[in-house]
Amino acid sequence: MSPLDERHPSTVSDWDAARRRARLRDTRPGHGWKTLRRTRTTVVWVAAVLLAGLVIFTQYWAYDVAPERERLAHTIPAILPVAPPLDPKNWDTVVVDLVGLGGLDASDTAAALPALRTMGMVWAIRYDNGGIDTKVIADLIVGAAEASGLTNVILVGHSMGGVIALEVAAHVHADSDRRMVAVILDCTPMDLDAVRPESRSHGEDMLRWMGWLPGARESRALRLAVETYVRRDRFVDRSGAVPGIRFGDLGEVLVQVMREKIVSRDAASNGLIESQFTAIAAGGTAGDLRTLAEKVGDKPRPAIVFIRPRDPHRDHVVDVEYSHSVLIERSGGEDGTLLVVLSRHTEHANPRQRPVEYNALIEQRILPFVQRYQQHVRESVMVAAR
Repeated sequence: MSPLDERHPSTVSDWDAARRRARLRDTRPGHGWKTLRRTRTTVVWVAAVLLAGLVIFTQYWAYDVAPERERLAHTIPAILPVAPPLDPKNWDTVVVDLVGLGGLDASDTAAALPALRTMGMVWAIRYDNGGIDTKVIADLIVGAAEASGLTNVILVGHSMGGVIALEVAAHVHADSDRRMVAVILDCTPMDLDAVRPESRSHGEDMLRWMGWLPGARESRALRLAVETYVRRDRFVDRSGAVPGIRFGDLGEVLVQVMREKIVSRDAASNGLIESQFTAIAAGGTAGDLRTLAEKVGDKPRPAIVFIRPRDPHRDHVVDVEYSHSVLIERSGGEDGTLLVVLSRHTEHANPRQRPVEYNALIEQRILPFVQRYQQHVRESVMVAAR
């Protein structure tokens, strides 16, 4: 023993590992229990973990889910006027725009398409942010059209909005006295098989989370995680053997998601996105196309217009060739009502990014087709009346 140890005999014992372990054993929770000590200790730890989880869940519900649920309970669908018709003779027709997955309000999209005014008055649909009921939207359009003296309806649906437009059109055509003139579909998936695998997996993941996570339809925290994950290509560095994260880019993504998807009052809620994706997954377009292919009373069947990129690979969300083939089968043929418009420069339902191209397509291809079809319908009605 060194002189230092002789002067301070406790030095050795204080640093003795065996004594330290024994001391920890004697002072840990439950050290005095003699019966079922290990089982009782496990129960205490499980209870502590559950209590912590309950505290976290309570905070999640109180500050994330409950306020959003209260806000969404007071949202309703609405028709928003965008522009009057260019030609006074079209005051009997309304063109109604519906946006796609993740969108809430079609006003900006409709405003980017002034060519729609060549066919009639332009309205936009603002969805109920709590979910979608196409019968409610159809009744809203019919009621507003009746109040405004409008007899003809044209619906425009972008991407998934086309799925909603077809279902709304079926209600208007079969259950009202308004006449459906045309349904214009912009890169619309006819069913879930038309959605490209990556986009489909994102939607299916969202539906699964909605099913098992309480409050997922309202949770902004979940929305932040999902929207950030979808943009992972912008911040995940795959250049090395092991993927890394570029934290500067991650910060930019988080700021963008917070601004556009969380803080913004115009962002679609999780529940609305669920309703939108479920409409695609339900595959109801086949039934809606069958309804629209039949005359109802003296009302002829409406025309169907499908806008798609000429090069199908320019659309990274929807397999437009698949949707094209479904539409030919359902609405094409010798006596069909289908017009397919191929665009060289557009991508997936992006009229706000390509307004010049979209407006040119409407004026040069869609408007003449709709006018010819309307004239054909008038002549057929006159012949039948004789």
